[in-house]
Amino acid sequence: MAEHDRAADGKIAAASNQLNKLPPRPPTRDGERPRPPGPEQPRRTSQTGPEGEKRRFPPRLSWPWVLLLIFLAVNAIVAPIVAPDTSDRMTVPYTTFKQQVEAGNVQEITSRGEAIQGTFNQNVTYPTSGEGQKTSTRFQTRAPFFDDPSLVTLLEGQGVIINAGPPEEGRSLFYTVLLSFGPGILFFGLLMWMFSRAQRNQGGMFSMGRSKAKRYQEAEGTPKITFADVAGIEEAENELVEIVDFLKQPEKYQRLGGSIPKGVLLVGSPGTGKTLLAKAVAGEANVPFFSMSGSEFIEMIVGVGASRVRDLFDNAKKEAPAIIFVDELDAIGRRRGGMGSVGSHEEREQTLNQLLVEMDGFDARQAVIVLAATNRPDVLDPVLLRPGRFDRRVIVQRPDKVGREKILRVHTRGVPLDPNINLAEIAQATPGLVGADLRNLVNEAALLAARRERNAVTKEDFFDAMEKIILGPERSLVMNPEDRRRVAYHEGGHALIGLLVAEADPVQKVTIIPRGQALGVTYSQPVDDIVNYTEPYLRARIAVALGGRIAEEIIFNVTSTGAENDIKQATNLARQMVIRWGMSPRIGLVSLASDEGNEFLGGNFGMGREYSEDVSRLVDEEVRRIIDEAYAVARELMERERHRLVALAEALLTEESLDHDAILRVTGLPPKEHSGRIDPASVVPEPALAATNASAVSDNGA
Repeated sequence: MAEHDRAADGKIAAASNQLNKLPPRPPTRDGERPRPPGPEQPRRTSQTGPEGEKRRFPPRLSWPWVLLLIFLAVNAIVAPIVAPDTSDRMTVPYTTFKQQVEAGNVQEITSRGEAIQGTFNQNVTYPTSGEGQKTSTRFQTRAPFFDDPSLVTLLEGQGVIINAGPPEEGRSLFYTVLLSFGPGILFFGLLMWMFSRAQRNQGGMFSMGRSKAKRYQEAEGTPKITFADVAGIEEAENELVEIVDFLKQPEKYQRLGGSIPKGVLLVGSPGTGKTLLAKAVAGEANVPFFSMSGSEFIEMIVGVGASRVRDLFDNAKKEAPAIIFVDELDAIGRRRGGMGSVGSHEEREQTLNQLLVEMDGFDARQAVIVLAATNRPDVLDPVLLRPGRFDRRVIVQRPDKVGREKILRVHTRGVPLDPNINLAEIAQATPGLVGADLRNLVNEAALLAARRERNAVTKEDFFDAMEKIILGPERSLVMNPEDRRRVAYHEGGHALIGLLVAEADPVQKVTIIPRGQALGVTYSQPVDDIVNYTEPYLRARIAVALGGRIAEEIIFNVTSTGAENDIKQATNLARQMVIRWGMSPRIGLVSLASDEGNEFLGGNFGMGREYSEDVSRLVDEEVRRIIDEAYAVARELMERERHRLVALAEALLTEESLDHDAILRVTGLPPKEHSGRIDPASVVPEPALAATNASAVSDNGA
């Protein structure tokens, strides 16, 4: 009997699949449930509800129709009160009319032809008995065909006002229908229009808890983003190739009991290509890609963010295999219980809790992968980073020189380039720039070439665009001769120390043309990328920063406010040498820097120092000692090579801007072939400084 039932069930299932035009389900292995159909497979359409119940007929009234009926009912009640029908008059016989005139109860009449309309002074009831009685002061009657000359005399004798004009007619059918239904329908239409606009822009008033995730799919005629569009971050790309392979061939990993990571966290500085990597994964795997920013989950109403998380995961599960990408994860994934937390019912905390539940709740075999990006991993809640949620963390580093060249080749695919341009040279001149910066550089160079009426982008366009991005745009500022001469010697001092100190970066350009907030700029860049900074190199950077102030002291014997930014740079660098890198013999190999901070944003958000006043005083003394020693070295070099300083400053007053070759020609110094790396045997990355390999010393006017 059981076998007969199973056979019957199999026939019913096969018939159902045939009716729905779906292929029969493949046999499962070891009782496993098959993967949900992907977006390329047809989905079952049914005339039944979620519980298998047939749809009701007639269908239930939805809230818009109920609202319309309420509006019409209210309009039908209010319309007669607000705009009564003025043509609702009582019809009386001509005899009754004359009797009321004789009684002095008629105020005025309007007559045209046989029709007479008027107003009684007091209410009159007609007929006096029986059915159909009506009481009103407004009446109408018709005069007989024969003339009644006594009527005019009677009306004048009673002082009745006689008007000659067309009598009032009743409202037309169109006007009656318009007055009865028009305001209600108009107000209802306006309300629906407002709701539809709100739904398009913000998800709608009645769908606040729905996900705002954008679904990206390959549009017809538009090339999809793949790993071919990602360059310069091969290490991060290689970490994601396995995920693409799993989405394409899940059986390859499932047959050995393996499961894909539920979550992958992309960590890196802004602009390094985290979002582009996520789109490339979706493009390579050819699966739906749901993208949403972390801030889009949060609303003023508590519980909306959690509802949106549920809706987002429900949509992704229906389209599995799929990818969910959450940008700026730190907006909802901050550590709970810290400062700024209102309590357990805070909206952000509930949203995070729901995200944790959803990532624990779905099966890895459903092939729904969560990719998230952040540049603040230090503030994320530890439970979000544990295995089982975000199993894998991919660090997206800044590209090196070779990586920058590859990125430039990607972004210049559709840009006509001059045949003599060398992208490797441009990559070498842009240390510290990330993918977004290089894309902006290519765009600015193309705009400059178009403005100059060129048919191709040249090397000059690229370097001018790079100066605009790094140094700031030129601004027209008229300076008096004394200020201009002071700026020339100040910038000449920076450039001369950069050339004389062996460990300093080569000087590429010096200008006294105001750029941004600076009155003049000296731009130095290393010959190649530097990942490990020696103490002589750091001291050389401090000496270069102090070179402008020293030049002013030697030439003018008077200081100015132009060295404000220089002093700040030198002080910050010397303090880092003391408290972070153990370059002070008196402090020793002790780290005094706060643990709170972010290496990818280049900031330190510590809540204060964690050492005594005596140690703090010692730190200040060591910072002062390092700066004084660098000052003494730079001043000795400047006094010895004063003639070179004068030659450089006078050339700046004449030319305003000097490039690398012109600087060497004016000063008579040989070029540098290194970047201050005395002993590059050990490489220890320092992202806080790696972000600023190229240094620009600028002078702020007070």
